[in-house]
Amino acid sequence: MRNLKLVLKYDGTNYCGFQVQREEPTIQSELERAIERITGERSRVIPAGRTDAGVHAEGQVANFKTGSRIPTERVPHALNSVLPQDIVVADCVEVPMDFNARYDARSKLYRYTVDNGPFPSPFWRRYALHLSQPLDVGAMRAAGTFLVGTQDFASFRASGSAAKTTTRTIQRFRCFRSGNLVHIEVQADGFLYHMVRIIAGTLLEVGTGKRSVDSIREVIRKRNREAAGPTAPAHGLRLMRVSYS
Repeated sequence: MRNLKLVLKYDGTNYCGFQVQREEPTIQSELERAIERITGERSRVIPAGRTDAGVHAEGQVANFKTGSRIPTERVPHALNSVLPQDIVVADCVEVPMDFNARYDARSKLYRYTVDNGPFPSPFWRRYALHLSQPLDVGAMRAAGTFLVGTQDFASFRASGSAAKTTTRTIQRFRCFRSGNLVHIEVQADGFLYHMVRIIAGTLLEVGTGKRSVDSIREVIRKRNREAAGPTAPAHGLRLMRVSYS
């Protein structure tokens, strides 16, 4: 048996998230179907994170175990030949048998993108939230600095989470503009349900002047979902990278 680690890119528009769901299209079901086609085996795919419906990825990581002897450098070509065009295997390496893409991950980097032009770009309509009101990126950047560090992020957790603790460590935060696009990047050791999308929705309120920069401190202190802003739509979110020790 071998344990193979995959790096995946996908457009999540047409999928109900990563995790297998009965009678619903998901990234995992398509990937496991493709693996069975090229190896003749039914394999369980373990992702680094279960992205939600409509969320995209440029650097999702997953692993699966197989008895197939297909050379690792050929695995991406073989899988991509049978996968839908909106799911791509970008890399494959053999890893130790005890490697687990989820539990061995040390951090994940997510990016939320806003199309801040006066009119929506047809090229970004599936990958960015359009908001025509000008954003104060400097204020958003200043507010985001309060999120960095080990804190209780209960205010940024949507209902339905089974997490035992709401304490997480945000290791890095960035907010920057590139033309009409505004990007919010958050890297952490783990995330709560809808955490990045709630952070994005809250910072957009700062950027449009609906709340002050310092109000983020109070949002964190209250540990109450109602204190934070709205949950930003899923299509603006991408999993950019998963890091391992």
